[in-house]
Amino acid sequence: MTTLTKELEPEFVGEDGTGRGGDSASAQRSHRLRWVILGVLALAQLMVVLDATIVNIALPHAQADLGFDNASRQWIVTAYALAFGSLLLLGGRLTDLWGRRTSLMIGLVGFAVTSAIGGAAVNFEMLVAARAGQGVFGALLAPAALSLLTTTFTDTKERARAFGIFGAIAGGGGALGLLLGGMLTEWADWRWCLYVNLAIAAIAMVGAWLFLDRSRSEHRPKLDLPGVFTVTVGLFAVVYGFANAETAGWGDWATVTWLATGVVVLSVFGWLQTRTEHALLPLRVILDRTRGGSYLVVFISGIGMFGIFLFLTYYLQQNLGFTPISTGLAFLPMIGVIIVMSTLATALVLPRFGPRWMATSGMFIAAAGMVWLAQLTATSAYSTDVLPGLLVIGFGLGLSMAPAMQGAISGVSSEDAGVASATVNTMQQVGGSVGTALLSTIAASAATSFTTSHVTLAAPALAAQAAVASYTTAFWWAAAIFAIGGVVAGVVMRSGKLPDTPEGAVALGH
Repeated sequence: MTTLTKELEPEFVGEDGTGRGGDSASAQRSHRLRWVILGVLALAQLMVVLDATIVNIALPHAQADLGFDNASRQWIVTAYALAFGSLLLLGGRLTDLWGRRTSLMIGLVGFAVTSAIGGAAVNFEMLVAARAGQGVFGALLAPAALSLLTTTFTDTKERARAFGIFGAIAGGGGALGLLLGGMLTEWADWRWCLYVNLAIAAIAMVGAWLFLDRSRSEHRPKLDLPGVFTVTVGLFAVVYGFANAETAGWGDWATVTWLATGVVVLSVFGWLQTRTEHALLPLRVILDRTRGGSYLVVFISGIGMFGIFLFLTYYLQQNLGFTPISTGLAFLPMIGVIIVMSTLATALVLPRFGPRWMATSGMFIAAAGMVWLAQLTATSAYSTDVLPGLLVIGFGLGLSMAPAMQGAISGVSSEDAGVASATVNTMQQVGGSVGTALLSTIAASAATSFTTSHVTLAAPALAAQAAVASYTTAFWWAAAIFAIGGVVAGVVMRSGKLPDTPEGAVALGH
């Protein structure tokens, strides 16, 4: 066999860290290909993150094409969030049961198929079902990708760099989705916002087939069915309750009922996890101070980030007259800063000092950026009033998100890697759902209050200024939420370096 053929031969490295027959050459080759593997996993993560926002810009075109009303429009977004958020913990445990590579490939195939169905949708119901299907397979795909990243990079410095790249995708992928959605909608058709996943999934599938582990994990815990049922129902109820609050208000009986049901059922889930030997979410995963604090930082970041994407998108398009493409381009500087800060901070600072002060300072810096945006007026300019705030927010998120993601899965054993990774994604997704509903309700109240107190203004000016008042109010709240994240990180997380990964958690070669 030629050298080239050997280099392209798929690797058979066990999820316990051993090669086929204990072949050390296999482990060495996997180590050489670790950056290629990172590219595969980054593509998978990008696809999941993109679909949280890429459809948003396409919604008006999809609505005109399929003929559904405004009240139904939110379910195109909510169907994805509901399925994704409520099934992530199950997806994480299935990753531990089936093996990481198998779960990743099933997730990629399923996501591609449901994306194709959504792109070919002939009515509203078909599109909603496809979006829910994307959420189902995304809930399997996301934890598999993150746990593979954890077990692929075992060197502390290299892991920090890898998580910097991965964290940058998690932090900036939503904004990239807005840009890509605008480009595809303007230049092609709204359906390509879904069809584009076929190309991304195909590339990631080839990479996974060639370079990832084919064997199953040696650790195969039993599935905690009561835990699966209660956490799925509980998370569904919470996400649905917040989604209902966005349209019906916080006092609506359905909102109160769903949220109360979610709290009760999740409390039952927590109680069950202390009583079962094969817990879906072992409490040892979240009770560690560094991991628990990291999960809270990811959750709070998810709430605050939607204050940027959702309301600033409206402000740029409706008040400054930006097109969908120029709106997406307006977020690119923030994405660039997130990428640079994530990679530099995790490679240079995290291995030396640990995540506590990085997450703390990053959250406070992001809060300062939101305060800057809260000064916007109806006549503000992008270059002097919007861009500086975005750059500061990007700096803060880049400094905090990647260390928090790495801290959230640090020191877990191999059998818990999947569920620990799923919990990261669950926190981010549920945080985003909470943020959307919470900030949307606050913004709507602010707009109403401004309108009633400025009735003397002319109608066009009143509408524009009321909209700006709603956005800036949301930005103030987002700033407060980021600041709370900084306090939580400083109080809950431990100082010092992250613990080394246990030897049993190594999936691919050293």
